[in-house]
Amino acid sequence: MQKSEQHYPELNQRAVGWLNFLYQKSTTPDDWTEDGDPHEWWDRSSTPPMCSFPRFDLQESTYALGLMVDRTPAWREVYAEILDEIAERSITYWAAVDWLSQFGHDPDRKNYPEEWKGTLIPEEFWGHYDAPGWTANGVAPWGLQSDPIGADGNLFFKGWLNLTQALHTYVSGKDKWASSFDLAGVNRTRFEWTQHQLVDHLHETWTKTPMGPHCENTKAWPFCLSAAGLGLKMYDNVFDKSAHSAYKSWLDFTKDKYYGFDKKGTLQWVTMYYDALKNHHHKIPPAHALAIAFYAKPQAPEFAELLYREGVRFLKWDDPNEPISGQIGLADRMLALGLSISKEFDDQVTYERLRKFAEENFEPRYFGLNDSQFGFWFNLGENWPRGQLSALAMCAEVCDGGAWEKLFNQPNLTKYYSPTIHGIDFPAVGVRQAWHDDNEGLLVFQIEDGDRTKTNKKTKVSVSNIPDTNQIEVFCDGKPFNDYSVDSSGQVVLNTEVANHLFHIRTGYVLSEEQKKQMNKGIQYNANQPSVEMKKGEETTTRLLITRSVPSLCGCC
Repeated sequence: MQKSEQHYPELNQRAVGWLNFLYQKSTTPDDWTEDGDPHEWWDRSSTPPMCSFPRFDLQESTYALGLMVDRTPAWREVYAEILDEIAERSITYWAAVDWLSQFGHDPDRKNYPEEWKGTLIPEEFWGHYDAPGWTANGVAPWGLQSDPIGADGNLFFKGWLNLTQALHTYVSGKDKWASSFDLAGVNRTRFEWTQHQLVDHLHETWTKTPMGPHCENTKAWPFCLSAAGLGLKMYDNVFDKSAHSAYKSWLDFTKDKYYGFDKKGTLQWVTMYYDALKNHHHKIPPAHALAIAFYAKPQAPEFAELLYREGVRFLKWDDPNEPISGQIGLADRMLALGLSISKEFDDQVTYERLRKFAEENFEPRYFGLNDSQFGFWFNLGENWPRGQLSALAMCAEVCDGGAWEKLFNQPNLTKYYSPTIHGIDFPAVGVRQAWHDDNEGLLVFQIEDGDRTKTNKKTKVSVSNIPDTNQIEVFCDGKPFNDYSVDSSGQVVLNTEVANHLFHIRTGYVLSEEQKKQMNKGIQYNANQPSVEMKKGEETTTRLLITRSVPSLCGCC
């Protein structure tokens, strides 16, 4: 073949192991209803009191998946299945358990730990103020609001829910959330929503609140609002909408309010949260700008880099003469974020220092069946990798410089039409690489012996979206390969074994730059036309309804 597999991105062994664990974690049934309890591997312990809810594990587990699909766009089925399971859990009781169970003011607020005074809670309000993380559903002036989406507050729930649903649509190519779903509410109520209604509601409430809608009642968080903006950006990408304008207006309005710079332009403080009722900015050190920078990078890259550089400067992470310290407050979370975001900004000095620290302190470990899974255990002595923190740190394993920004600004929407592999017997069979070069008409993919339970046993790989199956050329490990057939639906079925193999297929599928440009414009959703179920062999797929005009694609679509 003219091009080696090294020309295209691939997953490293840690990423394959993390994917294996996420697959087990998400596809193993557990009960997130009012009568159930999530499995212990869903992290509800990290970063109390703000993030110690299993919802944050759901949300943060999606980031690496978005990055992975851009590394292997010709194989997406497992990512889509995991994201579907995550999105389904994201509308349950346990996903919104704080809003659905924390009513009125926290009865324990006079007994908060002393170390929260000044750090999490204003000293002047000590003993009479709810801690971050306490949603206070029911307090004046809003009263009890049973709907977690329809509420004035709860921004962090609805913002991340939209991001999760948008990423699922981007990865799967299925607009599942355009159909109504039932959302768990207070006292076992249920509320019917679609993602499009959710976005309309989010955009409307945001544009009416220049400082940004609040999360817990009274508190608006730049951190959470930045994540919500990212969800709007991906939503706009896949549906060709303009909801992200709410984030842009908010950022322009709050840049000089949520951040404090001295006359030299040095960042002095960041607003952790803003209480509109008390007109109070809870100011914290510049280190916490890193968390906002991660979400802001794809939306406002120059401002995000300013926040990132100031956070790194404050922590002296880029100074070889200063040791990396875990004593920064919210330490593990900030360090895990720092590891991944330094990779995103291609800050090699900081990244290498944090990587060395992570290798020595994050307890990276293979585990599970034949050591086929991977995660970070953080020396906590727990039964499973710490979910939220591992999810954040894993982004560094699947992110090249600028990849996070590219995911939201140059989304690959042509992947739905390009030749794609599927029907992989995962996790017995692992996939390290899967890329269709639309310029060359070349499909390259690597499979491997995944969890080593079916070594050398027969397996099949299906390939769809081939324009003319009579014209393909197939190579396995550099040699011509003829052990394949074409099924009744026109898919090529390769007969191989569970082992490490590299396949190259000349597919005949080539796109011009103009065709790519047209196909990447996004899906124009038509509310009067539901998605159409179409039978394709033994697999049922839901195809997106695309109302734009797409140039001829060699008859393959």
